[in-house]
Amino acid sequence: MKRISILFVCMGNICRSPLAQGIFGHLVAEAGLTRDYAIDSAGTGGWHEGEPPDRRSIATATSHGIDISGQRARRIRSSDFRDFDLILAMDRDNLAALEESALPGANIRLFGDIALGTGEDIPDPYYGVPEGFELVYTRLLTGCCRLLETLGAERTSCSGNTSSVR
Repeated sequence: MKRISILFVCMGNICRSPLAQGIFGHLVAEAGLTRDYAIDSAGTGGWHEGEPPDRRSIATATSHGIDISGQRARRIRSSDFRDFDLILAMDRDNLAALEESALPGANIRLFGDIALGTGEDIPDPYYGVPEGFELVYTRLLTGCCRLLETLGAERTSCSGNTSSVR
């Protein structure tokens, strides 16, 4: 199997995309497919470069057995458009920003289209209530499970449970 590289993208790379990276990475590891995937995340803006994910994203991931505390925010680079097979934007605003700066041939899609099949945006929980992070986690877990299934993996860790990955 050819190694598949996936980049999850949100605005600042501290809330949604680090969660998506952590969830998808966990699912890939649970399926024993770590060698088959390269997974990363980035932001369309560089305000938080070098910072860890938002403490609420870290806490939400930790409560589900996923450690994202070692991730560091970065801004999307032009080389990402060449280096990643699939770039998944968390919402339409980030999708538009990515398409505006993309190199020809980049495979940029909305997470809600390819992973959820609903076309929905994953809401930015940054300015909302703490429960918003749990809602985002649940949508990302559902989408990441479906994405892994779409890419052809047997998913033993996604057996209908959208509240945890343990």
